[in-house]
Amino acid sequence: MTSTSRSTRRRDIVLLAIAVVVAAVLVGALVLGTTGDGEQSEAAPDAGSSSASGPPVMGPLGDLAHRVTDDPMALGDVDAPVVMIAFSDFRCPFCAQFSRETEPQLIDRYVDIGTLRIEWRDLPIFGQQSFDAARAGRAAAAQGKFWEFTRAVYADAPETGHADLTLEALQSYAQQAGVPDLARFTADATGTAFDAAITADSTEAQSLGIPATPAFSVNGDPVLGAQPFSEFVDLIDTAAGA
Repeated sequence: MTSTSRSTRRRDIVLLAIAVVVAAVLVGALVLGTTGDGEQSEAAPDAGSSSASGPPVMGPLGDLAHRVTDDPMALGDVDAPVVMIAFSDFRCPFCAQFSRETEPQLIDRYVDIGTLRIEWRDLPIFGQQSFDAARAGRAAAAQGKFWEFTRAVYADAPETGHADLTLEALQSYAQQAGVPDLARFTADATGTAFDAAITADSTEAQSLGIPATPAFSVNGDPVLGAQPFSEFVDLIDTAAGA
C-alpha cells in the first residue's frame, strides 16, 4: 500500500469515527427534544433558523462562539448572525486545503458583508511540532498578524503528510506574515504563556468528540473535514435565514 493510500485510508477511518460521534449527538438531541444549549424546548424550530423574538436556534453542538471584540484569531463582525468555529492544526494538510481553497470564498461571500464570523480553535494533534506551531500562531496573533501567519504556513504546506514546522520555519513564516517584532515573536512562541488557552481549545474539541482536523461548527451544526464550498454555503444560508 502506498503512503497516499495509507493516508487516504486513515482519513476515511477518522472521518467515520467523527460521523459516529456526531450521529450519537444528533440522536441524543432528538430523543431529549432539546435546543443546542441543553434546555428543553416545547417546539423547537429547524436548527439554524431565526426566531422573531430571540437569537438563532443552534444545532446539536450548541453555541460555541466566543464573540470577543477585537479577537485577533477571529474574522468578521462580532455580531454576525452566523459563527463558524474552525478546529485546526497547523500541520494538517486538509486544514491547509480549506485555508487555500474554501476560506477565501467564505470571506468574499459572507464575512465581508457581515453575515459570517470565523473563530479559530487550536487542536494540535500531530505531535509536539503541532503544539509549537499553535504557540507560534498565538505569538503572531499577539502582534495582530494571526491570519497572515496562518496563510503563510498553509500556503507552503504539502498536499499530503505533515509540514516540518521547526522553530526556524515558524520564524520564517512570521517574517513572511509581517510580524513586526521577531524577537518578541520567538520569545512568545517558545514560552508557555499560551499553553493554557491551547489546551482549553483542545479540551473543548475532546468534549465534543472531535478527534481530527479540520472540524467545524456552523451555528452548532457540525461539518467534518475539508468539505467543498457548497457544503458550507448550504449551512450558512440556512443559518442566516437566506
